[in-house]
Amino acid sequence: MIRILLAEDQIMVRQGLKMMIETDEEFRITGEADNGKEAVSLCENQMFDIAILDIRMPVMDGLEAAKVIQSRWPNTKVLVLTTFDDNQYVMEALRIGVSGYILKNADTESLLRSIRSALRGGLSIEDKVAAKVMPLLLNREERQEADPSLTSRERDILTCIGEGLSNNEIAERLAISVGTVKNNTSQILNKLELRDRTQLAIYAIRHNLV
Repeated sequence: MIRILLAEDQIMVRQGLKMMIETDEEFRITGEADNGKEAVSLCENQMFDIAILDIRMPVMDGLEAAKVIQSRWPNTKVLVLTTFDDNQYVMEALRIGVSGYILKNADTESLLRSIRSALRGGLSIEDKVAAKVMPLLLNREERQEADPSLTSRERDILTCIGEGLSNNEIAERLAISVGTVKNNTSQILNKLELRDRTQLAIYAIRHNLV
């Protein structure tokens, strides 16, 4: 069973999301919160495999909650719920390093796919969100060439990460083991002095690897 924390201040929206998520028998909403502070409190008392947080909530918003959860419980993946006009919130979420961005009006298949991707270590961004946010991201600084110390294999893996692929998907595409992917990813993080896969994905986009 995959234990999921769902934080959304609109009760009807939360109930609808819960019904959609639990159509997959493996997924169970084992914690519900009305705001980010409640979400953090729940994490203090029970373990979750993934937290799904609305960006805009009272008391403590989803971004602040995501920062706390990722800092204190790094094994808990974080997805954020967003609306089509939340560009700046999503930009901040990118910097924090969450595992994905789900539109509130996403269909069940897209929602479940994003959850599975996050659990596999992938980065999931709704196409509509990516189409609006990526140009903003790229315009923040001129695109540059990648670090010349990166090996050909490391560049290939960075490209795959930039496309949002999981370790298993990268291994399959490049015909290498998952262990090799993990080892190379750790080496890339150290070499580029980056923190997580989200930052690697942003690096890949900004440095012409995607």
